[in-house]
Amino acid sequence: MSQRILVIVNPAAARARRAWPKVRARLGENGLDFDVHETAFAGDATRATREALRAGYNTVAVVGGDGTLSEAVAGFFDFEEDEQSNQLIMPTPVSPDAALAILPAGTGDDFARGLAGKREPVEEWVRRLIAHARDGDSKQSRPVDVIAGRATSANGWRSFICLNVSTIGLGAEVAVRVAGQGRFVQRLPGEARFLKAACQALLMWRERRMRVKVDESEALECASNLIAVANNVYAGGGMMFAPEARTDDGLIDLMLSCKLTRRTIIRELPRIHRGGHINNPNVTLFKAKRVRLEPLSPGDSLPVEADGNPRGHTPAEFQIMPGALRIVTSKKQSAVSIQPSAKTSSSSC
Repeated sequence: MSQRILVIVNPAAARARRAWPKVRARLGENGLDFDVHETAFAGDATRATREALRAGYNTVAVVGGDGTLSEAVAGFFDFEEDEQSNQLIMPTPVSPDAALAILPAGTGDDFARGLAGKREPVEEWVRRLIAHARDGDSKQSRPVDVIAGRATSANGWRSFICLNVSTIGLGAEVAVRVAGQGRFVQRLPGEARFLKAACQALLMWRERRMRVKVDESEALECASNLIAVANNVYAGGGMMFAPEARTDDGLIDLMLSCKLTRRTIIRELPRIHRGGHINNPNVTLFKAKRVRLEPLSPGDSLPVEADGNPRGHTPAEFQIMPGALRIVTSKKQSAVSIQPSAKTSSSSC
């Protein structure tokens, strides 16, 4: 099957302006036919992707960071919105055989890092796209899981797709601060930008009382301000909230922290980059297909982000969609999990 390729470029992404001319030249040198769309506003990548898939394109490549990638992935699905529904409604694929090609050029590029097990240059991902286009079938792509989620907004429930990791509480505050950083700070490496934002967010630290329901188990109640719902290993510029997370196991990895002080969080931040925080007795990992988070009072509500994009606040819920998206990869590339000595639970905090 011949490949109709749309390349979505986010010129506002951290490294896209430098990466795109080289990517364009490489694709042209190898005889690839492709169309280009430069994003102009938030949500533009979602609209452009959905329209392209409906028009018969079967590969969408993204030059940008995790936020742009997540926007494009949302365009692979149609959503049935029901703000008053008591149940999360699963989105449906626009074109089930279409594939997403990653051309990482953002701040953290955590999803690509998790797939490869390390940060790889954009040239490696361009090579995979070229091989995919030449192969003409699905041999150079593989299915990965995505997470369907919804959070509360001013107008009711708001549905979204999470490709990589959703954080609730401190992580969401950090994501908002990273997005608002000025040009001088944007020149710093991704890890430094995230660390700076985390230190600022800690000044507002306060744990909130939450009710957490994992699958059909009895709901847990605890005080928390650091929760991660993960489909992949890395987030936040290389932080390993859930070191055992895999994109092909059909499960959500939930990291739940309870009763942590500001001092403890400051100590744990460097350890999160190695996954060492899971050895803290107040941090628990869960494997789940569904997760629901509710504040015990309106004043306990926490902000929610997914893949670096603000999504609303709790109450929020998440459900895994196994193998719902095809990703362009090399034949040797597979889901990577990095496993320090971890404790994993299914029902208790």
